[in-house]
Amino acid sequence: MKLSILMPVYNEEERVADALKQALAVDYPCEIELVVVDDGSRDGTAEVLARSDDARVRVITHQRNAGKGAAIKTAVRNAEGEYMVILDADLEYDPQDIPRLLAPVLDGRAKVVYGNRTFGSHSAYSFWYVVGNKAVTTAANVLFNSYIGDLETCFKLMPVALYRSLDIHSRGFGMEAEVTGKLLRRRIRPYEVPISYTARNREEGKKITWKDGVEALFILGRERTRRSDAGKR
Repeated sequence: MKLSILMPVYNEEERVADALKQALAVDYPCEIELVVVDDGSRDGTAEVLARSDDARVRVITHQRNAGKGAAIKTAVRNAEGEYMVILDADLEYDPQDIPRLLAPVLDGRAKVVYGNRTFGSHSAYSFWYVVGNKAVTTAANVLFNSYIGDLETCFKLMPVALYRSLDIHSRGFGMEAEVTGKLLRRRIRPYEVPISYTARNREEGKKITWKDGVEALFILGRERTRRSDAGKR
């Protein structure tokens, strides 16, 4: 199996070199590629990415910022692996956890795996951010009669073909809710494994806001009321 690690990047000049280094240093149980999409960065991100000489890294550039969902769509379109996982370049997630996500797939227990942040191993985080995440996750569980622990997690691992079939339209952070809503509507319940998480604050470049939470609730409601497509896989 080949795993495509998809990294959307926007104005991460100070962190992206470390993000690449950490991702490439992991001892993966399978072949990997790292597909990086520079989503119209206006700082020195492009110059940092240009210095990467690892054959496993491919960099694709958006001329203008289009949003995380759009960057992932580009990455998925160019992915060559059978499976994919999203890894942000902000160093909040530890790529050392990715083999843990792969384990249930490799031993046949799961097809879709989410990394569940316990919000217990932080250096810092916003109370309202955590409450908002729990509210959105609870809404998904109520609407789809499911029980997942972390809808907004970046670590979503699944077959590339499955993600493509979801036909995600959200161009920003709303893609997290759209992906989960469409999976749950198809009665695909993600298998969850615990992961570590080190949050950053606004001053350090945190981009998601309360407006993204409101959008997520709207998207979940929209997906719940659509005609079921449980027959798709």
